[in-house]
Amino acid sequence: MKDKDQTDRNLASCEAPVDRDMFLQDVILDLADTIQNVVGAKDAKGFISIVGARMGDRLNERYKKQAARSSLDRTEVAQVLVDLKNRIDGDFRVVEENDDRIVLVNGRCPFGSSVLGKPALCMMTSNVFGRIAAENLGYAHIVIEEAIALGHAGCRVVVNLKPDAETEGEGTEYFGMPANE
Repeated sequence: MKDKDQTDRNLASCEAPVDRDMFLQDVILDLADTIQNVVGAKDAKGFISIVGARMGDRLNERYKKQAARSSLDRTEVAQVLVDLKNRIDGDFRVVEENDDRIVLVNGRCPFGSSVLGKPALCMMTSNVFGRIAAENLGYAHIVIEEAIALGHAGCRVVVNLKPDAETEGEGTEYFGMPANE
């Protein structure tokens, strides 16, 4: 009996490779994989888009509250997009920013290599970026030109800020009503 008690104590205090972030990441990855396998990639993108839109709205409100502003300008939106992704262990940076668009690249997915084959998770990025940009600037058309989930070396996300912008790929449009300062 003593051996079992000792084993129980050892397991309870061991440094198993599990923490809150890892656990939650595994939950999200498994949910995305399950949804993709059950309803298909296209419908999985739709379900994940709903969650991404909610996250985008919530994060937008948090950043605006922190800035004590009712809306953010284009440069601040670009800073927010980089900041929030890097806070969750991405490696985003802005490579272009002008009146027409914001272009970001990323060399590390917050989901790590586990994102491979789960492109529906890219809808989180699209919706979070799209909601934040549209709510502050009035419009966003997000095109994910490259994605780690699709086997690319990194991600390239274009946030078009004008409805008539010529874009490569279909992307997703977002509309908002920016607050007047």
